[in-house]
Amino acid sequence: MARVLTVTRGIFVDVPPGTVYEAVSRPGDMGRWSPENLGTVAGTPDGPAVPGTTFVGRNRRGAFRWVTRCTVTAADPGRRFAFRVHAIGVGRPRLRGPIATWEYRFEPEGAGTRVTETWTDDRRAWPDAVAVAFDRVVTAGRTFAEFQVDNIDRTLRNLKRELESAQRP
Repeated sequence: MARVLTVTRGIFVDVPPGTVYEAVSRPGDMGRWSPENLGTVAGTPDGPAVPGTTFVGRNRRGAFRWVTRCTVTAADPGRRFAFRVHAIGVGRPRLRGPIATWEYRFEPEGAGTRVTETWTDDRRAWPDAVAVAFDRVVTAGRTFAEFQVDNIDRTLRNLKRELESAQRP
């Protein structure tokens, strides 16, 4: 069976698309919602990222910590934000190569927004058997696709909770 290379999940957030985009397009803030990302390293610009912006993300899974170098590939305010992960390492992102692409789409739905988060496995050159074996080691027995379903759902629920609670009087 071929491995799953894309996972897409969505949620309704009762705030306008521009508000959700403004939050998600600040890579340093992702650590507030993600169960795995801790934000970015010091020195990352505070404002919304634009295409070509490069940042180093900090990540954690259990006791293991690593960093990734990412480049913003799409920044269409209120509609779409995306970045690709193209280097990884412990301490510094030294190992270069296609790793993953993350994309967020924001669609108006009434007074709120349908937020769709997509993870794409960019390790296309890896043989399926090698990728699946690697995935099962680093995710405690699951493939990255299976693992990302839970991560994305948790991220979206946390984002929704934070943004909606900020809108309440």
